[in-house]
Amino acid sequence: MSNQAPNQALVVPLRPKTAPAPAPAAPVTPARPAPREPLFRDLVGDVLRRERLAQERTLKDVADAARISMPYLSEVERGRKEASSEVLAAAAQALGLGLGDLLSLTQDELTRHTRSRTRARTTTTSAPYNGLCLAA
Repeated sequence: MSNQAPNQALVVPLRPKTAPAPAPAAPVTPARPAPREPLFRDLVGDVLRRERLAQERTLKDVADAARISMPYLSEVERGRKEASSEVLAAAAQALGLGLGDLLSLTQDELTRHTRSRTRARTTTTSAPYNGLCLAA
């Protein structure tokens, strides 16, 4: 016979207790966080807004032409909503673009963002060239 009552159970902790980490001997400089990869919804929203403003059209005008709500189109432009392909095609068509055109412009935006991020990374890791060269 067991000494435990039938309604008692053995409790096993999921996380073992650990000793506190020792303090570092010298201050550690924090690593620079890696640049954030752009989200598709941010890029496509930027393209939609840029195209709309280039045509000097209001948000209401484009939303009505695309048959989507104005608040939703605003959220798509600001990168707050992940729009479906049907919504993106309707918004593009309302701006006189095809879905392929919208995606191509979005790819250009991604390429521009990637190049600037790569350029920033290479200029911080190598010495800038200032046009002066000395030879012995």
